This record gives sequence, structure tokens and C-alpha cells, in this order.
Amino acid sequence: MSSPRIAIIGAGPAGCMLGRILSLSNVPFIIYESDASPNYRSQGGTLDLHHGTGLTAMKDAQLWDAFQKNARFDGDYIMMADKQLKPFLQMGPSNKLNERPEIDRADLRQLLTESLPEGVIKWGHRLKRVDEGNTLVFEHTTESGFDLVIGCEGAWSKVRSYISPEGKPYYTGVGLHRLSIPDAARNIPDLVEIVNRGSVIAASNGQRLAVQQMGDGSLHMGWCTRRPENWTQTCGYNPHNLEQVKKVILEEMYEWSPQLREAIEKAHDDVCDPKNLYMLPVGWKWEHRRGVTLIGDAAHLMAPFAGEGVNVAFDDARKLAAAIIRAVQTGSGLDELDKEVKAFEEEMFPRMEVYQRQTDEVMKLWFWSEGAMSDVIPKVMYAHTKAKVPTILHPLAWGLVNSYWFVKTRLLGW
Repeated sequence: MSSPRIAIIGAGPAGCMLGRILSLSNVPFIIYESDASPNYRSQGGTLDLHHGTGLTAMKDAQLWDAFQKNARFDGDYIMMADKQLKPFLQMGPSNKLNERPEIDRADLRQLLTESLPEGVIKWGHRLKRVDEGNTLVFEHTTESGFDLVIGCEGAWSKVRSYISPEGKPYYTGVGLHRLSIPDAARNIPDLVEIVNRGSVIAASNGQRLAVQQMGDGSLHMGWCTRRPENWTQTCGYNPHNLEQVKKVILEEMYEWSPQLREAIEKAHDDVCDPKNLYMLPVGWKWEHRRGVTLIGDAAHLMAPFAGEGVNVAFDDARKLAAAIIRAVQTGSGLDELDKEVKAFEEEMFPRMEVYQRQTDEVMKLWFWSEGAMSDVIPKVMYAHTKAKVPTILHPLAWGLVNSYWFVKTRLLGW
């Protein structure tokens, strides 16, 4: 079998990881990316990579040494608190057995992009649609003749629309403002100490502020609240104007901790991004279609509240790459390639449903729970725990979480 013609749509983490692993086995491919050129600006907050998924993919891609140079192994501290910054749960920094090192999104994208063979990314190719016969219709050109097209282009994947027109994300009900405090050690040292090089998550009755330490010394903040889908058009202020946004958020946070309110007051650097959060239905899958497949957000878009998105995308990439490499190395032709891709999809669907369900449950707990956060936190802990253990052990996990929480609350007098 001569090497199949492979098109990867999207030079994000999933697409670049897939390309990197394929390149190590000399399987040729082309990546089409809508961005006009490499752009390593801030892509949002940091990401923590996990054993068995994200970190395993880094090792499979032979990028472990490069990753270690950019990662922060002391950055996985996390504190969950209420709106008065009362700490209910503190974890990390982790030990060697449970490391979840952090890396800035921009650093991760640069590491992956620069690991690829020169010229394999075709920049400035925004896909409009896929026509029959795997014909890729871009804004300024058309490409065809591909044996396998892989959609890695995120939430609004055109490849997904080709495979399954009914596979559309829906609005979660949560809107996000992204803000930043540069040189945080100088601008807001007390909060930097609380963040402890990691993250702080404070929540109350449908409102949530996440503060993350970035590698450049800034603090990244995400203010999330329940909002109608058209809120950016109907909110009565300019959601791209930093001063207007800060004023509105401070009004919404009128009962919050002075330290957290100060974080909003200190936000500047012109970072002020409004965003709606979307997801695909839990358990959504598609009928296999020869010559095309999906990975990452294109396949199983989730809200960010369980922290699994890039990890499962990397897991998809390494497993699909292994399937493609097996087919190419057997020399059995396109039928074998199709068989391997179909088997990959059938393994991915139940694996991803676990993470989709976890994310959906955690999001509903954060934003649709009324009352004290002390009642919400153990439920969040359980949602994370049961995603890691077999179903038969869920009752035991629930009992252990509640026993731990009962003892903790009694010892602290809550």
C-alpha cells in the first residue's frame, strides 16, 4: 500500500499532536489551518496535562524533554472557595505519583507547531465546507483526492457537518468574560500568594471566578455566569470594552470578597474577551463514513469545567495515529485503513461519553446549585471521582467522599 493521502483540518493541539506522531513513522499528511500564520499570543488560561492521556501523548510524540522546559510542575495547586474566599478544598502541588503539570496554551501550541516537518501546515486555509468525495472547499481554493480527512477544527467543525449535519453544539447557558492582570506580583501581590502558582476557583449561586497563574507572571481570570445566549447583544454595555466590563462585573460581585473584587479592578492589558460556552450532547456519536473522521472538540465538544478537554484530545490523536500507522505498515490498502479508523471511533465513543457526562455534571453543580458551596463541593468531588472508577464502585466512591467531607466539616466546625 502506498501512503494514503491524509488531510488534517486544524492546527490546534489535536491536529498538531496527530501530525507529530504520524511524522515519527514517516506517514505523510497535510494540515490545513485557518490562521494566516503561526500566532503564539495568549490563547486563554493554562492547561494541566494528565497521566494516561495528555502526558502519555507527549511521550508518544517524543516531546517530553521539550515539554518539561515549558511546563510548571509546581503549578497544579488548586483551591475551591466560596465568594468570600473561604477555602473548602485545597489540593497540590501534587507529588510525583499524581503530577498534573501546567503549561500555557500559547507555549503548548508553539511547541507542537515547531515539532512538525517544515511546510506541512498550510496557513490561511479557512474551510467553508466538505463536498462529496472528500473535496475540501476553502475560501480561496479547493483541494481534493484525499483518502482520509480528519476534522480537528474545534466547536464549529465543517468536517463534522459533512459527516453528520445534525451534529450541532448547543448553548450551555453559561457566558464567560476573560480578563488578565499582567505583572501580578507587583500589581496584586496578596492574591498571587493565595493563588500559590496554581489556581483559585470561587463560586456562588450561578457565578464563578477562576484565577490562574500564567508562566509570564500574569494572572488569567475567567468570570462565568448564567446568561441568555444573546447576552452580548442585549446586555446593555459593550462586552469588548474593558472599563465597562469591569464595572458590570463588580456590580455582579457586590457581595464578594474584597480581594476578589480587587482582582477585577486590577484587570488591564486590554484582555477582555466575551464568549458563550457550547457543548455537544452527552453521548453524541455519528455513523461511520468511509474516508473521514473527527477528534478533539470536533468530535466531543465539552465545557471547560472538568479540565479534560486537551487531555482527551491528545488521547484521541495518539490513538488515531496508532490506528493509521498500523494500517499503513500492514500494506493492506484502503480497506484496512477504513477498518482501523472505524475501530478507533467505536473505542472513542464510550471513552468520551464518560468525560462528557463528568463535565456536564460538574457544570450543572457549579452554576445551577443553590445554597452554600459547602454542600456543592463534595458533589463536585464525586463527579470527578466516579469518572475515574468503574460503575460498580460508584456507591463506594460516594460513601468515601461523604465520609471524608463529614469528618472535614466537623473538624473545622463548618
